[in-house]
Amino acid sequence: MAVIPTQPGSAAPGPRARAVANALYTLTAVLFFLYLFVYYWTSEGGPALLALVLVPVTFILFTLDELRKGELYPRLPAVASGVIGAVYIVTSLAVAVYMFVEYEEIGTVRAGTWNAADLTMGSLMVVLIMEYTRRRHLVLFVLNALLMLYAVYGSVVPGMFFHPGLTWERIASAMSVEMATGVFSNLSQLALTLIGSFILVLAALRAFGCVDSILRASKQIAARSPHALPQSAVLGSMAVGTVSGSGAANAITVGSATIPAMIGAGMPRQIASAIETASSLGGQLMPPVMGIAAFLMAEFMGRSYFDVVARGYAPAIIYYVSVSVSVYLLSTRHRARLGTVVAERMRWTDWMNIVAFVGVVGGLIGVMAVLHLAPMFAALYVFIGIGGSLVVAHLIAVARAPGRPWRNLTGTLGRFVEYFAEMTADLTLLLATLSIMTGAMVITGVPTKVGSLLIAAAGVNLAAMALVAFFFGALLGTGLPPAPTYIITALVIVPPMIKAGVDPWVVHFFAFFIAVWGEVTPPTSVSAAVTSKIAETSFMKTLFHAILICVGLFVLMAGVFTRPELVLEPGLAQIGAMLLIMTATIGIIFSIQARFADHRAVDWLLRLALAAISLVVLLHPDRQLAILSCIPVGLFVGYWVLRRRNVPVAERGETKLSAAAAPRG
Repeated sequence: MAVIPTQPGSAAPGPRARAVANALYTLTAVLFFLYLFVYYWTSEGGPALLALVLVPVTFILFTLDELRKGELYPRLPAVASGVIGAVYIVTSLAVAVYMFVEYEEIGTVRAGTWNAADLTMGSLMVVLIMEYTRRRHLVLFVLNALLMLYAVYGSVVPGMFFHPGLTWERIASAMSVEMATGVFSNLSQLALTLIGSFILVLAALRAFGCVDSILRASKQIAARSPHALPQSAVLGSMAVGTVSGSGAANAITVGSATIPAMIGAGMPRQIASAIETASSLGGQLMPPVMGIAAFLMAEFMGRSYFDVVARGYAPAIIYYVSVSVSVYLLSTRHRARLGTVVAERMRWTDWMNIVAFVGVVGGLIGVMAVLHLAPMFAALYVFIGIGGSLVVAHLIAVARAPGRPWRNLTGTLGRFVEYFAEMTADLTLLLATLSIMTGAMVITGVPTKVGSLLIAAAGVNLAAMALVAFFFGALLGTGLPPAPTYIITALVIVPPMIKAGVDPWVVHFFAFFIAVWGEVTPPTSVSAAVTSKIAETSFMKTLFHAILICVGLFVLMAGVFTRPELVLEPGLAQIGAMLLIMTATIGIIFSIQARFADHRAVDWLLRLALAAISLVVLLHPDRQLAILSCIPVGLFVGYWVLRRRNVPVAERGETKLSAAAAPRG
């Protein structure tokens, strides 16, 4: 392959070089999309062959994307960077072709007795994945390297974690051609099949401007009252979260509009960024496209993804109600400072996009629940239906426009292919990275050993076990994104907790909530990093206030054990558990943020009383007593509302919130 040309004497690729890289990227992205679309329609070859062929292609897309942006080893001369990129591309192509040609032989004839060529090609892909990890996820790179060294040199580790050690040949086969673990395993297959089919829908919505239309609609709400302004961030993130499944994506998509609006209207910067951080976090909880960890949960449990979705709505509703209540209390505190927002006029295309968005959400749920189609096929059919409708509507708009700017449609379709290829490739490479981690852990028996330590530390007390598991998962969350946090937490805590008698749904949702919570723990909170950058405020202050707003997530972690009906089976029992946990959550939020009396001592006593009653609703095993305890919680909230109405607006807490004190209404 020819080296991409650069401008003479330049350290970065010139315009011509970037144009070549961009053309190659576009061509590869189109072929990548067509290959996957045909697979979604026919399932020909199966997911294992798909991963063997397309995992190398995703690395090609990653390399070309870095080259066209001038970000592949920018400290090196442009020629050197281009040569390295060409070597990566040729190597990836060689791996893809070899794996395609030798698929049957590797999987059947030579299974367990792979030859040198098999192991060499597989190892080359592992090395490339590790290089991707080093560039994008340094913490995971270090962790994977340490785990592989531990797998080989476990004999030098003293105590419980001793093991005889494995050969490098065994590591190479486990990380590649075995396909039960490693870069071509179930996780990579999941990224290309189930998750990729959902990304089709998201990419179409982004390319045709549906997300922008949702933001314009949220501004219409914000323009009606000061209280509605911060709530627009909650509603906008909730809406986008139904199809994004990513806190960071929500933060940058919705936050770029809502944070400046809140700041411009008078909301303190750290509060505005914290509101958006907490709202965006729910993108990983909100069905039907929940975060990566939810897809992994379905895979781990051997259940349909719709089974996870059906149980995921109740926790997501609790979370967003809790965030909405917290934001309402904050907006009452800063009401005197909030001005008005000028909303953009809604065009007919915006209403069309919102109808398409509603059609996507309703279609995904309806096709999976009513027609009982597999999620991958459901996403494909919804994509064809909604995508086709958007193209037709776009063609009508183009035909009616003066000059008939057909390039607009071409540009939209190009953005769609680019969005799809970029998101799917990056996600596939990330899950291939996590496959290396899980493979190294499984073949060395780490989950079993840590699980036995967990049982020994907690004894037979379930509450102690859950507390130890929470701190274990929270510690992981400080250094890892939600998906690897969920994987490691689930591998470690699920077996001992199930052995202790806890239902698998309860344990997996507990691990899922811990993984989501990791998104707001320093220093790896990408959502908080994005929102604090947009707001130009302190990252740590943003995190502090966001944690207070996210208190509903803590309640869910406890509630899933005390009210397991929340996730056991969809139905009336689930709704009852949801209402109890929601009531407890609202009471706890009011005890933290509301003010019930002018005298400090009286105020604190009332808050403590409300918190105690709310904990009875949440934790007490007697369901009848828990239901009766909802009455005083409602009386407290009603008293606060009546008291607030009698206070003039100018006196309603204009005091600036300090970063060291909890916000109070």
